[in-house]
Amino acid sequence: MGKNLRQQRRGKGKYRPPAHRYLGPVSYRFIPQGAAAGVVEDIVDAPGKTTPLAVVNFAGAKVLYLPHQGTKVGEQIGFENPDAGSIVELRKIPEGTKIYNIELRPGDGGKICRTSGSSATLISREGDRCIVLMPSKQKKVLRAGCRATIGTVAGFARVEKPFRKAGNKWHAMRALGRLYPRVSGVAMNPVDHPFGGKGKPGKHKTVKRSMPPGKKVGSVAARRMGKKKRK
Repeated sequence: MGKNLRQQRRGKGKYRPPAHRYLGPVSYRFIPQGAAAGVVEDIVDAPGKTTPLAVVNFAGAKVLYLPHQGTKVGEQIGFENPDAGSIVELRKIPEGTKIYNIELRPGDGGKICRTSGSSATLISREGDRCIVLMPSKQKKVLRAGCRATIGTVAGFARVEKPFRKAGNKWHAMRALGRLYPRVSGVAMNPVDHPFGGKGKPGKHKTVKRSMPPGKKVGSVAARRMGKKKRK
């Protein structure tokens, strides 16, 4: 007997994110304006993230901070000099510097390059635009007013320890609120998924936007089909 599909179960709370494991949002927006510097008061465990978090006191306001590799209690977090851990605008960062927790738009608080051990590189500045080389080797063009933190995100050794057993991986994914394991549709039976059965799906992957959740798999309301030709 088949069961409800994964996309049918999502609305019933089964995959609700574990909010009790998150200590709070990590963003530059909570830093009070006019603060000259901050002091790291504590480094705490964050079960809902792949990195630890630091509690930084900015002019009396305690803010969660994404620590760099080598952060220690009592360290000062500045805004002017491009030292490790400083929060600086891209226009003030020398070329070739490793950065993380980068804003996509000035003032959004930091959106990209936030996982443990990751860092991007500022490779060039052209007027009000800066080119950043991401860990995926993709180049992003950002405005010079975007802020970033100097250094590499703490916890770089996390990926070096093997899981060894499937149970260890399951508990790690559960702590982060991620669905694991993920079974592909073509590996299921026909009663469990529209793509289930022997071989590859023998019907179109494109479905209407108005279809029920049990049919919304593949390309939902796709505007085009086929492989995109390079110019």
